[in-house]
Amino acid sequence: MVKVGTSTLTHASGTLDLRSMERLVRTMADLSGQGYELILVSSGAIAVGSAKLGMTQRPGELRMKQAVAAVGQCRMMHIYDKLFSEYNCTTAQILLTGEDVDIPRRAEHLRATFSALLEMGVIPVVNENDSVSSAEIETGSHKVLGDNDTLSAIVAALCRAELLVLLSDIDGLFDADPRSHPEARLLRRVTELTPDILEMAGGAGTWRGTGGMQTKLSAAAVAMKAGCDMVITNGKRPEDLYEIVGGGELGTRFVAQKGVRNL
Repeated sequence: MVKVGTSTLTHASGTLDLRSMERLVRTMADLSGQGYELILVSSGAIAVGSAKLGMTQRPGELRMKQAVAAVGQCRMMHIYDKLFSEYNCTTAQILLTGEDVDIPRRAEHLRATFSALLEMGVIPVVNENDSVSSAEIETGSHKVLGDNDTLSAIVAALCRAELLVLLSDIDGLFDADPRSHPEARLLRRVTELTPDILEMAGGAGTWRGTGGMQTKLSAAAVAMKAGCDMVITNGKRPEDLYEIVGGGELGTRFVAQKGVRNL
């Protein structure tokens, strides 16, 4: 499973970075051709919708965020479908709310849908249904997902994935913020989320995205508990996926205890 963040998919203006998207799609299509079952969790709907509508920054009003997300999701799915089709891959769109994964009966139906799509060789493209669920998230009345790092880990657990790769704007987990501490050291393997590891999490990135290292470590906790390894690596090099799926030491790998799955 691959999760790609807004900062990887878009330029600073919020418009889609088509070259980055094409490289990601080409790599995933090739891996699919090698027999890997893939799910893509993609952020970016609000940023892309804002750019499509000529906005210079992310809207602040909830109803505008939801409307902009609807525009952006349409645009992004059109591009994904077009790019994957060029490599003879079929995609499906799945938009989720917290209740979809929190209510056992709905979660079981969702798992069955993913299973059927993967059996048919389809690559599901997943995002949170911002046009519906943002109200729940921002009011705090039903905060199950809240960010796509957590969403990707929940879906990975639901589908019993073996590996989750978070493509971000950073090379992995450092022992200090590398943007302000050039001497910061990249951690290659994490086998336990100790208090010291959790303290290494920094804040969120640019206005285009909502996630930071804190959400990635929260995702790691979900994935590891479900028996799924998770890797954080730089999304500007999607070709690194080849080495990562082969067990190569790129980025930071959070190693789960194998043989036990707690869903």
